[in-house]
Amino acid sequence: MKQLPLFSANPQTPEEISKETHFSAVLPFFVQHLRHEGKSEHTIASFSSDLNLVADYLGGDQPLKEFQTSDLEKFLHWLEFKRTDDHGFLIPCSQKSYARRVTSIKVLFRWLKGIGAIAQDPAIPILQRSGPAPLSQVLSLKQIKACVEASQTFKKRDSQDYRPEMLFRLLVGTGLKKSEVMVLTPASFDRLNPHQPVLTVRQKTRNVFKERRIELDPSWLEVLDLYLAQYPRKKSDDPIITCTARNLEYILKDIGQAAGIDGDAVPEDQRVKLSFEVLRWTCAVHDYRLGMDEGSLREKLGLSEPSWYETGNKIKQLSERLDMAK
Repeated sequence: MKQLPLFSANPQTPEEISKETHFSAVLPFFVQHLRHEGKSEHTIASFSSDLNLVADYLGGDQPLKEFQTSDLEKFLHWLEFKRTDDHGFLIPCSQKSYARRVTSIKVLFRWLKGIGAIAQDPAIPILQRSGPAPLSQVLSLKQIKACVEASQTFKKRDSQDYRPEMLFRLLVGTGLKKSEVMVLTPASFDRLNPHQPVLTVRQKTRNVFKERRIELDPSWLEVLDLYLAQYPRKKSDDPIITCTARNLEYILKDIGQAAGIDGDAVPEDQRVKLSFEVLRWTCAVHDYRLGMDEGSLREKLGLSEPSWYETGNKIKQLSERLDMAK
C-alpha cells in the first residue's frame, strides 16, 4: 500500500505524488520523466507549455483528485474557441497545436495513473482528432498587390510608417517563419551584389546550426533602410525587429483589414486573416507557380526531405485552388 507523504501537495519524489497533490507540483516530476524517456528538449518545452496552460485555466493548486473529464473538455473548448490575448483578440489554435495539447494531457495523466498517483485516468475519454491539417489560405496576386498598397498607407507622425511594408514584403518574398524574423540583424543581409542581395538564415536542427540563403528583391532593401532609420536600435548588431512578435501579428491583421481582405465588411467565407503562416504558404505557392524547382523551394523554406513530401503536395493543391478561383 502506498504511504501518503505528510505534505502531499509538495512531494519530494515521484513516489510521494498522490491524489491530494496539487497539479502544478506534479509538473517538475513529469518533466524529469520525459527527460528520462529520452524526449527531446523541444518536446519537453512544448509539453510543459501546454500543461502550464492547463494549470492557468483550471488552477495549478487544484488537487489531482478533483480533475474530471469534463474539466479537460472545458479547457480544450476554451483553447480552441475562446482563448484571447490581453487586447481581446482571439488566439488561434491550429489543428496541429490542438492535437499536441491533447497528447500532452493524455501522456501526463497516463503517467500519473501508472505510478499509482490516481486511480482513474480522466483523459482517457478525450478524443484525439486525426486526419491531415486543413489547407492554409493563400493570397492571389491581386490580393498581394492590395496588401502592399495598404501597407504603404500607415503613418508614423507625418510620414509613412515603413514597418508594415517592410514586414509584409519580407514575408511574402521569403516565406520566413516568425521565429526566424525575430532574430534577423543587419548582418543577415548580403549587399555585395546590389542587383541580387541575399538573406542568410541560420536555423538550428538537432543542436547543429545550418544556413540557407534566400535571394531578395533589391527594392525591398530600400524599404528596409527607411525602416531602420525610423526604428533605431541600441546597438548595431541588435535584431532589426524592435517590437514583440505579437505586435507584428497585429500589424498583419491591420494590413489585411486595410486591404479589404479581412474585417466585418468582408463576407466570412471570403475573409483572409493575414498571418505568418498564410504568407509563408503564399510565398511557397507563388514560387512554385513561377517555376522554382522543388529542391530549391524546399531549401528556401528550410525543410527536411521527409517533411517535404506532405508540404510539397499541399503546395500543389493550393496552386490548383488558385487556378480554380480565377
